[in-house]
Amino acid sequence: MSNRLAIFDCDGTLVDSQANICMAMEQAFELHGLAAPPRDHTRRVVGLSLVEAMHRLLPDADPDQHRALAEDYKRAFAGLRTAGVVHEPLYDGITETLDALESAGWLLGVATGKSDRGLAFVLEAHGLTDRFVALHTADRHPSKPSPAMLDACMADAGAEPSTSAMIGDTTFDMAMARSANMLAVGVAWGYHDAHELEAAGADVVLDSPADIAAILEDHR
Repeated sequence: MSNRLAIFDCDGTLVDSQANICMAMEQAFELHGLAAPPRDHTRRVVGLSLVEAMHRLLPDADPDQHRALAEDYKRAFAGLRTAGVVHEPLYDGITETLDALESAGWLLGVATGKSDRGLAFVLEAHGLTDRFVALHTADRHPSKPSPAMLDACMADAGAEPSTSAMIGDTTFDMAMARSANMLAVGVAWGYHDAHELEAAGADVVLDSPADIAAILEDHR
């Protein structure tokens, strides 16, 4: 029998990291003498791999500049963390949701556009490192909406698409879930609007973390 697996996005789903992401993006663009993208534009690309995010923000730039901006973003974010100004709070109710899912027999995973280092920092900061059996990031996989991260999570957990769900706040998460043929659960507290999540293929869009466990039980 296949294990049941709930896979979470990180930024905009587990934690609210938009302020840090926007600051690091602004610093990276400033280093290149470029006008920083509006913060709402930056929030639109959260979840993508960094190079793909830069491509979306600067579609007319060449690939070398996209890669250079991505590296400078990483350095900027690391500098903010070293300075002690990075704040990535858990959304209210997330810990209780993870508890409820584990109590119901669900395994937990993460599929995120964050780096391995960034994800490890967040999970350690909130005491969540040991809660997840599968952790996959853009460091080791193609950018969302490729299903590669979800496929890897299922392989780690001994799960199948029919017994798995992707929980995320962006259209990239919903498209990724559809590509992997698993339940797509959108969350309305993140960076893309509910109607966008529905248009991207969400099976359901939730307004509160407290609703996640019940929805997964109903669908499985």
